[in-house]
Amino acid sequence: MAKTNAKKSQPENNESSAESSVEVKKIDMSNPTIQHAIEQGMALIKDGKSKADAARAIYDLLESQGKEVIVAAFIAGATLTEKGALTYWYNCKRKKAKEQAKD
Repeated sequence: MAKTNAKKSQPENNESSAESSVEVKKIDMSNPTIQHAIEQGMALIKDGKSKADAARAIYDLLESQGKEVIVAAFIAGATLTEKGALTYWYNCKRKKAKEQAKD
């Protein structure tokens, strides 16, 4: 058996380096359209509707906005986590695309 002189590398913790490379964008949530969408989502949650119902309502109102704005509105108005908000954004976008393809 031949011995190799290769060092055993230890796994790197990429989480800390990934977090530092992510740029946090400030989103102006004071826009009346965004505020209205957040209020609609919160009202649906208060009425006992699901987070999915609230997210769909918010998405319908903010569809023309960017992903970051919609995700931030989902977090504020549908009480979602960041990961959950991204998932709901993707699902709403995909559903809307399917509906438009049928038309």
